[in-house]
Amino acid sequence: MSMNIESVFTALGLSEAQLNAGDLAVTSPVDGKTIASVAVHNSNQVDAAIAKSRVAFEQWKTVPAPKRGELVRVLGNKLRDHKEALGALVSMECGKIYQEGLGEVQEMIDICDLAVGLSRQLFGLTIASERPGHRMTETWHPIGPVGIISAFNFPVAVWCWNSALALVCGNSVIWKPSEKTPLTALACQKLFDAAAAEVGDIPEGLSQVIIGHADVGEQLVNDSRMPVISATGSTAMGRKVGPAVAARFGRSILELGGNNAIIVTPSADMDMAVRAILFGAVGTAGQRCTSTRRLFVHSDVYDELVPALKEAYSGIRVGDPMQQSTLVGPLIDKQAFTNMQSALDLAMVNGGEVLGGSRALQDTYPNAYYVNPAIVEMGETKQTVQEETFAPILYVYRYNDLDEAIRLHNDVPQGLSSAIFTMDMREAEKFTSAVGSDCGIANVNIGTSGAEIGGAFGGEKETGGGRESGSDAWKGYMRRATSTVNYSTDLPLAQGIEFNL
Repeated sequence: MSMNIESVFTALGLSEAQLNAGDLAVTSPVDGKTIASVAVHNSNQVDAAIAKSRVAFEQWKTVPAPKRGELVRVLGNKLRDHKEALGALVSMECGKIYQEGLGEVQEMIDICDLAVGLSRQLFGLTIASERPGHRMTETWHPIGPVGIISAFNFPVAVWCWNSALALVCGNSVIWKPSEKTPLTALACQKLFDAAAAEVGDIPEGLSQVIIGHADVGEQLVNDSRMPVISATGSTAMGRKVGPAVAARFGRSILELGGNNAIIVTPSADMDMAVRAILFGAVGTAGQRCTSTRRLFVHSDVYDELVPALKEAYSGIRVGDPMQQSTLVGPLIDKQAFTNMQSALDLAMVNGGEVLGGSRALQDTYPNAYYVNPAIVEMGETKQTVQEETFAPILYVYRYNDLDEAIRLHNDVPQGLSSAIFTMDMREAEKFTSAVGSDCGIANVNIGTSGAEIGGAFGGEKETGGGRESGSDAWKGYMRRATSTVNYSTDLPLAQGIEFNL
């Protein structure tokens, strides 16, 4: 891939004026250099954006859903046409390797396809009424402007998961991207504007981007004109967003921290397990909410699996994410590196045996933070690591009993993604049953990361309970109405109540 940052900006229609419009410096984690300085929205501008979004919603909700789907269809095609350039910008701005950048844009395309089909299937229910001559139905309607707060590690896909559904459901959207990755947001807004121009007669302000720090997000969260806030980020962020939205009786869709684990049983396909663990633990430099953090290996296969995993780690190529041979790019910034080192120090204090984890390529990239992914052998324990460190650290534990492994697996505050590797049907069924994994995602013989668009994505406990993407996640962007129609000449009351004058 020979594309440089200037050619990417040009391909995506980002102008010099946008890229040099303000005081928010955008630094690429690839080399630590500043690649743009963008304008930050002030309080008055955020207020105006919300007001414009309300006006756009009032118009958009009257448009038939299949017509709304046409806009999303065209947006999906714009993403297809610009997949390589947008994928490259994702890599350059957040540090994930180019293949993962392309994969993230493909997620956007896929959710657009799903949303287009959904635009003709926003169905409700017909419910049997206890009263003669009555018909009861449940219908779904647009709810209002949807605020989307996204994190740096998936700088474009999270917006599309939410916006594609919200738009076909009849809502307007306002996007507050991470202040670490605003350029990809500006590029996506350009593509949306192009799609809107092609379709024609699209309300002004239907999709908007507001850029800034936490105060900008807080204003969006606290405004009662925003009935839905979808926020992706840390559990600490969710602790602020959830109560604030609830205090004004709004609805929040929270996608927060993960402390995901894989259990490897004696019957597992070891080669398959190693490959899945490797990508789950080091993909996106461990900066996925679905990254594999913990690994439980049965004693019977521990001495087979762990050495094979260490050998696989020795072949990991850390470097420039735009180079085809690279498997692991940089951490997002210095703070991420500091957090990783603190976590490894604590693991050693607690008896962990650490392999890897050191800084890499410091001479080549003195202002960037590349690391060698770490394996930490913790042995047997009664409680596993409780905190999520957003870095490529894999904690390995030995177990002897599956029920105990499941207990340890569940004994963390987070509940996003999980997996078991086994060829035993009973073990697989137990893991995915009510007495198994307590996560929102429970996989068998695949890793913890890389969820498909068709399923609802999200988790339980401190992961927030939100659901995005497929299945019936679209209902989170709509309001429900139960309607009863009396087509008889009588007026019977429910529950057989008699109330006669």
